[in-house]
Amino acid sequence: MKINPLVAKLSHFAVLSAEEIALLESLCVNEESFPAHVDIVTEGQVPRSPFVLTDGLACRYRVLRDGRRQILTFLVPGDTSNLHGFLIQAMDHSIATLMPTRIAMVQWEIVMGITTGYPRLGGALWWSALQEEAIMRERIVSIGRRSARGRIAYLLCEFVWRQRAVGLSNDDEIRLPLTQTELGDAAGLTSVAVNRALQDFRRNGWIKFSRGRLTLLATEKLLDIAQFSQRYLHLDGAPTPIRRYFDQLDRAGGA
Repeated sequence: MKINPLVAKLSHFAVLSAEEIALLESLCVNEESFPAHVDIVTEGQVPRSPFVLTDGLACRYRVLRDGRRQILTFLVPGDTSNLHGFLIQAMDHSIATLMPTRIAMVQWEIVMGITTGYPRLGGALWWSALQEEAIMRERIVSIGRRSARGRIAYLLCEFVWRQRAVGLSNDDEIRLPLTQTELGDAAGLTSVAVNRALQDFRRNGWIKFSRGRLTLLATEKLLDIAQFSQRYLHLDGAPTPIRRYFDQLDRAGGA
């Protein structure tokens, strides 16, 4: 049975109860489909309701006046967006699909109800937001200090680790239907520089990239090139005292 990606992701934070799992699964029932390469929400618009990306791949991005695009972060299945969007009047970035994608809209009143009525799920959603902040920090480090090869190696490793975390990888093989231009927009590189790095990785037998699928064949080598550590993804979840705190709330009659 295929696990719900939102459940899979938030289960890294803490062990969820059957009731909490059922609630998360109910949030993903009413899905909306988008084709590849369209905006889900556009910079300057009133924010959409919060949503869960249930299938596909999307990105947050900004476009400069000269047309150059910077991809800020990627959204993979299980990721949420706009949880706090109701607090602002207009989006300061756009979100676009990179392949056929499905999302499940969640009214912000429901999100608020979860944070107050289900403390462990509220903590898990905070943890998810903190993970996104950490991914953004790592992106800044990468663009500012890593070499071109290091930036591409880092992106490939991050995709594998994030998709593995929600049960979407087959060992070190994942679905990754990105063009070299899209990788360049995320890494701050030209498509020529991206091609050069990928050809180097292929020539050395470190990756296989074919028909929208990526396989890491020499994971340790790529981790070394990228100086990559998955610690910034915080997949170990909540500290033990916090887990115990939520357990105590359960025993006291909480969620």
